[in-house]
Amino acid sequence: MDNKKNASIIKTSRQIHRVLAAGLFILFLLIPATGIILGWKKNTGNLILPRSYEGITTNTAEWLSYDTLKIVAFEALLDYTGKNVSTELDRIDARPSKGMVKFVFTDHYWEVQLDAATAEILNISKRRSDIVENIHDGSILDNIFNTGDGLFKIIYTSLAGLALLILAITGFWLWYGPKLIKKNKHQGPG
Repeated sequence: MDNKKNASIIKTSRQIHRVLAAGLFILFLLIPATGIILGWKKNTGNLILPRSYEGITTNTAEWLSYDTLKIVAFEALLDYTGKNVSTELDRIDARPSKGMVKFVFTDHYWEVQLDAATAEILNISKRRSDIVENIHDGSILDNIFNTGDGLFKIIYTSLAGLALLILAITGFWLWYGPKLIKKNKHQGPG
């Protein structure tokens, strides 16, 4: 490839790189910042993610039924937060090694942890890590606009991934192109 063509590719790469980086600046701040927070979530002293408490037994044969535990979790949530929160479940997270069951809800970021054998309330707290994760992967926009199908998450992650790929390619040419031009100058006309 001749130097004129290399210089043209470098110029185009610089323009693409600059416009893309400037246009997606906020996105490129959010993704690594939230990624760092998510990486540290278990080491923040319950600030980001509530610790998992332990029940009295790890023997699942001694556990109460999920239906029984669910009733207790719902009542505990409503008593703790007020009667106007949704009890629609996102998931039930059973931790046999801890003798505990966690109830995580769909429409807000509360969780209720119960002793699986006694239904004793072990903890009720906010899952700030879920908020951070929703920002990190773009699904917070699906929550805000109630899309239900993950459309914003798909657009957000596709845009971010494609932009990072293009920035990597153009960044490579911004680094390699001048080296190629310099090498071609030293070799002289072909």
